[in-house]
Amino acid sequence: MSVPYETAAYEPPESPESPEEHLERLLGRALNSFELPDETIRRLDCALAHDSSLHSAHHSAGLHRETYRHTWLLADGSAVTLWELVHNTALGSEPQHEVYADEEELRAATARLPLPPDAPDFELPVMVHPSPVPEPRHVYLTDDSADHARRLLRRAENADRPGADITTLLLRTAFAHQITQAFGRPCRAGQVGLCFSLYEHAFLLRDGQEISLWEVEHTATPDGRHMCEVYPTEHAARAAMERRAARLA
Repeated sequence: MSVPYETAAYEPPESPESPEEHLERLLGRALNSFELPDETIRRLDCALAHDSSLHSAHHSAGLHRETYRHTWLLADGSAVTLWELVHNTALGSEPQHEVYADEEELRAATARLPLPPDAPDFELPVMVHPSPVPEPRHVYLTDDSADHARRLLRRAENADRPGADITTLLLRTAFAHQITQAFGRPCRAGQVGLCFSLYEHAFLLRDGQEISLWEVEHTATPDGRHMCEVYPTEHAARAAMERRAARLA
């Protein structure tokens, strides 16, 4: 027996929605959207990406309910989830939509629905595990991140620094960034007493994607002057440190 509703009609597939458009559409069809906490709505103002999944469905004797999980990824790396309940209250009636910020409130609302418990021949429970929204590895700050990427790449002196594809992407869509120092250094660098520092510059893009550039600062130059190099991966950066140290060992 197939589930008697059309999922494709629920989420229009023609063109991807922005996080703002998706939230506006959800709140516009929900009868109780005014009950959502103001703080939740304010947090969603900085959403970068969103994901929606069918969480569960129940159909019995012409009555039905579905619950959907809507999750937004925010600029600070956290996530906000809203739960949508879709149901009809009488045979043949139009579906009604409700939205909740708390899963316990969703369960309480679901328990109030008039779904007959004694019609097993027509009951079709469906459970779908939603796709997880990837959580960022960093805590980002929104502080002119595109300009930070520009300055970082400008001071890089190595010929094999990140190419135009990464540069263009960062300068156009970098929304937030974080700088952290990576510990550990090549053994040869320690043997010759050279000064090496390795930093990860992590960038959060407007589509939720994360890109890291790895900066090597060192004095492994013929005259001992300070030099900056930038690489697209940690492995490439550490390999460059090893090569630099080996040349002066």
